[in-house]
Amino acid sequence: MQVRVLLLFLSCFSLGFSQLILPEKELLWEISHPKSKVKSYIFGTLHANDRSLFDLSDSVYIAFEQAQTLVLETDIYRLFEEMDTRKKLPETKFDDQGKSYTSSDQSSETIYGSENGMPQFLDAYFQVLALQYNKPVIALEALEDQYALTNEFKLSERKIIDNGINSFTQEKLKELYLKGDIEALQRFMKSNLSVQDQLYEEVIVKRNKLMLDKIINLLKGNTSFFCAVGAGHLGGEDGLIQLLRAKGYRVRPVLWSVAEKAPVAKQKLRKPTEYIFSDPNSGLVAKFPGKPYVKDLEDGTKRIVYRELGQGNTFEIDLQVLDPNISQEELASIYINPPTGANITKKILDDGSVVFYGLSDTYPEGLNFVQIQFGAAHFVVIKSYGGNKFMHSNRPFSFFEKVWFE
Repeated sequence: MQVRVLLLFLSCFSLGFSQLILPEKELLWEISHPKSKVKSYIFGTLHANDRSLFDLSDSVYIAFEQAQTLVLETDIYRLFEEMDTRKKLPETKFDDQGKSYTSSDQSSETIYGSENGMPQFLDAYFQVLALQYNKPVIALEALEDQYALTNEFKLSERKIIDNGINSFTQEKLKELYLKGDIEALQRFMKSNLSVQDQLYEEVIVKRNKLMLDKIINLLKGNTSFFCAVGAGHLGGEDGLIQLLRAKGYRVRPVLWSVAEKAPVAKQKLRKPTEYIFSDPNSGLVAKFPGKPYVKDLEDGTKRIVYRELGQGNTFEIDLQVLDPNISQEELASIYINPPTGANITKKILDDGSVVFYGLSDTYPEGLNFVQIQFGAAHFVVIKSYGGNKFMHSNRPFSFFEKVWFE
């Protein structure tokens, strides 16, 4: 196999360009019906944010761009509303000037990896791209169903995904995934999930059948889609590949190749995402790393939140109406609760507006950087918090500078 790959590489090089081709890597599949010209795709993911997982083939980006709709196991965007993926809160100390610091340079672990990985885990990465380019997103499962499954087997979401018994399990899964060997991956998953009675049946087999029904309904709609699901759902007799073939669909692997010069689709989709949120009523403008989740609360306030689920970082804004009976200083004291040794700072910006900022110790976020900013009739409570490296970097303050009132 290695000789074949080398020959393919050399033949491409002789034509004036170099291209790495890995024919044994079977993570991307084309799906079509013999009576239809519409082509859709299914891509196996690993629910983690390790940077090596993001060395995607050119074909993945091309398939994603061409597809009209993104299909995921669940609506990960909903996790922005409430899920803090940090496994533990970072430790912070203060000098005699009240400035925070840490003696540790360790990255924080998260449910989907660590701070050293990509901002989003792989599935969330695709959803961020879909939202950025206005592609509809369809979930094969309700988020509540995944939570119910987690509770039933008394396992964390991480364990549902990779069995999480020890670090060897995780590393072996990554090894098999990077090889693109979905059959070996399926066998490994089955072996490890068998530690608990009926776990493999519930987590893989039953879910595959339910996902299959929804995928077939989408295929009947003649709308091309890019479906990203855990790679453990693809292989084996009960895997989605064989189940689709049994229903009469043509399913073939798409060649995994990486050219020296990236195709246009890859260049476009790999650009850093940015989303400008604006609220005409208040004049609030904010730049987020991607499209934020917006929730109108019962008390009339608006919460805008974006989470980097892979690294465990959160950027959040609460938009509220100003009460003329409460001074700016009082508002700052209400919303910023500095821990012992820290303080609240008042600052006048270049445009003459006033902001208050500082570390706040609140539940359940733990320590978080907060800035209070004022408009004509509204104010915002801006929070930014994350792992050890994030909390002791300039990133929280960089986000504050990207929020203003027009």
